[in-house]
Amino acid sequence: MLHARDYAAKSDTGRLPLVCLPGLSRNVRDFHQLALLVAQDPVAPRRVIAFDYRGRGLSGYDETAANYNVAIECRDVITVCTALGLEHCLFAGTSRGGLILHIMAAVKPDLIAGAVLNDIGPEIEADGLREIRDYLSGRSVPENLEVAADLLRDIHGASFPALSPADWRDMAEAIYAEKEGRLVPDYDPKLTDQLQAIDFSKPLPTLWPQFELLAKKPLLVVRGEHSRLFAEQTLARMAAQAATVKTVVTPGQGHAPLLHHATVFPSVQAFLAGF
Repeated sequence: MLHARDYAAKSDTGRLPLVCLPGLSRNVRDFHQLALLVAQDPVAPRRVIAFDYRGRGLSGYDETAANYNVAIECRDVITVCTALGLEHCLFAGTSRGGLILHIMAAVKPDLIAGAVLNDIGPEIEADGLREIRDYLSGRSVPENLEVAADLLRDIHGASFPALSPADWRDMAEAIYAEKEGRLVPDYDPKLTDQLQAIDFSKPLPTLWPQFELLAKKPLLVVRGEHSRLFAEQTLARMAAQAATVKTVVTPGQGHAPLLHHATVFPSVQAFLAGF
């Protein structure tokens, strides 16, 4: 079973819907504030669909950990879009979601009208991915959401000085869910198996050929000022390689920026307004 959250536009303007694809271990709740801003935009509201990959949020878990991969998750996104009657959409892909869009550009390009790539590109930094692996593998279980918010701020605060206490609380509510009377990260623990198997002594694979296909569409590429996963050099190469690429660096945020935050949402809103 695959789950998506559907936000109806406050009025029918005939604009293309926006499909939101979260990061590796994240879920639809990451996009709740963004979805409300877009669906209720006073000038150009549009339908927003946020997606839970298999093994995350309210989607079913997969018995086979190897199926938690970008190719299968791309197929799942296409399946859900087809089921919802979506033939041509805008996308916002955070981290893992952006990688899925690179694959989609090769297998189902007509589905993509344009995309926001949130702190991701065809090349990622090993140090940043290693940090994500270690964080997900060693994550502690907080006793309540207040403790969870404090824990997230302690771990990530240096990379996200722009966030307020309310932002950290929102992040905690997005990441954790209560199951069997305790707070736990809202994903299948087997999701980290493939991260553990990565050989960081070898160069990570890249997706530059797929980016060439994706860059045939209008793109807004967002980079967090303090991101360790998505390098400045990669952002610059993407912009130099394709005239379709607009870029923005959001101050006071790391990997991955909150797209609804005041430091970046105006850029996202302006990009979407072109469709």
